[in-house]
Amino acid sequence: MLTDKRYIANLMGDLKAILLATDGSSHSRAAMEEGFSFASACNTRLTLLNVLEFNPEYFEHFSTIGVNHLAEKKEKIQDYYEKLREQIANDNVELKTLIEISQNPHEVIISEAVKGKYDLIIMGKHGESGFKKLLMGSVTAKVISEAPCKVLAAGEGKKIKGENILLATDGSRFSIGAETEAINMAARCPHLKKFIAVSAAHTAEEFKQAEANIENVIHKCKEHNVKVDAQVVIGEPYKIIVDKAKDYNIDIIIMGTHGRTGIERLFLGSVALKVIGLSDCSVLVTKEI
Repeated sequence: MLTDKRYIANLMGDLKAILLATDGSSHSRAAMEEGFSFASACNTRLTLLNVLEFNPEYFEHFSTIGVNHLAEKKEKIQDYYEKLREQIANDNVELKTLIEISQNPHEVIISEAVKGKYDLIIMGKHGESGFKKLLMGSVTAKVISEAPCKVLAAGEGKKIKGENILLATDGSRFSIGAETEAINMAARCPHLKKFIAVSAAHTAEEFKQAEANIENVIHKCKEHNVKVDAQVVIGEPYKIIVDKAKDYNIDIIIMGTHGRTGIERLFLGSVALKVIGLSDCSVLVTKEI
């Protein structure tokens, strides 16, 4: 179940506590695998939080059926947790399990993240609501927006090994954390093959700004003795990032929560959400420093 510890032991630095949030859907499997891999490799505390979403209007009209349905789901999850504990008994994982019921799952996740002082939240990209909901304000999107820590949206296409890393930056204050995270990751990873840094310019007029962004990244990389393939490209940022990730067989993309368009754009199809939705690999979204 777990990735070779040599690959990811120090990939994200000193992780003391990880929150693995799941809705039990098939899309959560990648998040589960990455969560347990990091917890085992980093010898850190792992909390597995399963939030059962309910519709209060449904309960109002079908109260008995609704309550029974949730009770059955909760019982199945508890049984699964017991089997899971047996499976990971030898994996050196300190596991805490939680099952919550809420009409606003993201609020439960954020509340636990704040209370538990977690360093990292790991989630699946989509969930039971499916792909289309991702770009329209899904649980994952809301958590990324409000989380007190960095969030890993785990992709189903590739396991994270830190072999091929892509940093997406636009030079905004939201990108500084991503730049720091990516460069430190590249410096720590003993199996790094390729570290790509990309700054996309919508138009030729924005090219100079993109060049300045990349020059700044190159300077930071030199300070950390990190080799980087720095690229400035004109075009739609999310398309460029997704295409580069595919071309270079990237296993993790690192970027900030927002770009120069600001916070108000997050739920209106921002670059971060489109990259998460359209890329095959995992995406680590960092917080503003």
